[in-house]
Amino acid sequence: MSQQKTLFRSLLLFVAFGYVTGCSNPDNPDDSGYVDLPPIQVREGDGLPLELPPDLVWVTNDEDPEFASPDAIRGGMFRTWMLSFPLTLRLVGPDSNGAFAGVMRANQFGPISYHPQTGRPIPVLATHWAFGLDGRSIFYRINPKAKWSDGFPVTADDFVFSVQFHRSEQIVGPWYNNYYTERIRDVRKYDSHIYGIQGADAKPPEEMHANYAIGPRPKHFHKMSDRWVEEYNWKPDPTTGPYHVGKVVKGKYVDLVRTENWWGDDLRYMRNRFNPQTIRYRVIRDQNTAWQHFLKGEIDTFSLTIPEYWHDKAQHEVFRDGYVAKYWFYNQLPQPSTGISLNTADPLLSDINIRLGIAHSINLQRVIDTILRGDYERLETFNLGFGEYDNTSIQPRKFDIKKANEYFEAAGFDKRDSSGIRIRTNEDGSVRRLSFRVTYGRPLHTPRLVVIQEEAKKTGLELQLQLLDSAASFKQMREKKHQLAWMGWASSGIAPTYWEFFHSVNANVTQSNNLTNHANPAMDELIMQYRHSGDRRERVALAHLLEQMVHDAAVVIPRTKVPFTREAAWRWVELPEWRGTRHSNALFNSQAPSQMYSGGGLFWINEEKKKEVLNAKKEGRRLDEIVVIDETYRN
Repeated sequence: MSQQKTLFRSLLLFVAFGYVTGCSNPDNPDDSGYVDLPPIQVREGDGLPLELPPDLVWVTNDEDPEFASPDAIRGGMFRTWMLSFPLTLRLVGPDSNGAFAGVMRANQFGPISYHPQTGRPIPVLATHWAFGLDGRSIFYRINPKAKWSDGFPVTADDFVFSVQFHRSEQIVGPWYNNYYTERIRDVRKYDSHIYGIQGADAKPPEEMHANYAIGPRPKHFHKMSDRWVEEYNWKPDPTTGPYHVGKVVKGKYVDLVRTENWWGDDLRYMRNRFNPQTIRYRVIRDQNTAWQHFLKGEIDTFSLTIPEYWHDKAQHEVFRDGYVAKYWFYNQLPQPSTGISLNTADPLLSDINIRLGIAHSINLQRVIDTILRGDYERLETFNLGFGEYDNTSIQPRKFDIKKANEYFEAAGFDKRDSSGIRIRTNEDGSVRRLSFRVTYGRPLHTPRLVVIQEEAKKTGLELQLQLLDSAASFKQMREKKHQLAWMGWASSGIAPTYWEFFHSVNANVTQSNNLTNHANPAMDELIMQYRHSGDRRERVALAHLLEQMVHDAAVVIPRTKVPFTREAAWRWVELPEWRGTRHSNALFNSQAPSQMYSGGGLFWINEEKKKEVLNAKKEGRRLDEIVVIDETYRN
């Protein structure tokens, strides 16, 4: 992800007095109503062994190369920005899946991550791991140095509590309830620093961690009750990662502060990373306004992924005079699932002819050729970038007036009104226009949607553009109140997923990711086969079939893919000489990434260089212009 793909995963703490520092246990003087969560129970003989198996083969990875620079400088403030406040600081429950939750999730480390160059597991909270003979169990040995940001040690109890917590009704999180009940079958503490976890199904060894390496929850921090959602709405969990919530000023900014003497500082794959002492997320509700702040040096980096910024706006004098550097860095990552999700709960959108007609009315290629300057490419499928899992035989539907007309007429929209929009006369004599609302949450997409809107009129389709605040937009989509949702999901893991987005159990319920409300029993069966399979070849074949079914259902219109990050940075923000890794979704990602690959936090702030640059700018003295195009990892 470029800065705009990662930046808006931010966090804001709102309290009555306008700011708060640090994290602490909630004040609950009246303990009435608080409950102990039930123990994890499985059928006798069907869960993890009662005693730690003596024949486990413990492994680790201390062989892969380090990827951070020993020249990195610790300290300083990294100044960035965000569009709006989050709706909550909770990481589960109502309204908790907004973009800003990504910052806190990025700071909640799990037992392992994946090396951003080799793709192999690397230790994080765990020092070692071992696989059970049943093919669906993993055992982890926790680093005894690991601590929460409030000083409490991370123990096996926190992993057991994590499963209890996510299964509980108190969090009002049906997705988590289901996943941690159906997919995570058992978790067992063997001592303070060893625990085991058993998943529902066997998985290929290379995918075991990605499926079952859940993170801990701070048992000492949470008191569970029917009031939990309200009580913890604005109380962030302590973190296991390098940063925690610091000062927050309502409507102005939020500071993430580096945890003092962070336990992970000396780990092989963590040292020389996460270098700024403070990360300030300043609230700027407009992209163009944020750009002006960047040009003044009030923001340190800015995404140039949008073609207008790279080709036009980045010709400003601060670039020509060498005060700001431009980077175009290719990567090799799963592509975000960007698209237009069609809500089949809408009576018209339940008609496959309408959906196919819409798909052939969306002229994405014209958007790519004009607004996007040819820099982006058409995304072929919902899931892409997972190697052999990709179904490369599928081609996206193209803008085709003739085909769109045929599908719309088959749905009964065979006439047009005076404005050229198709109409249908219903049995009761009422007239229905072929008109849909497109909900989106970022103003920068407006020019793209205007092109699509104008092109769609050629087929008789009216698209009404509904721009909302990013948080409000996502809330409407999660509540299934949209018709057409223009949005994208950040891809993670090492294999595609389908259950969250297309299984009927997630259709027609709020707070789920099935934005299309797609429900197909035949597809449900294959999704469950895919989830339960431990054979990689079978899973690949099922993924190809499922992707074809998504395409055939026409419930999502894939948009564009961007196999690179483009960013601008004031010269005092420095990078390693290799700039990034094969899996760097952004060069100036200040956090541990939310993606599976642990490659974030490689840059640093050079305060001496900052003084030099600002003095040169004040004196009108030009520096060498810096434009870097790195194609090392270009496919």
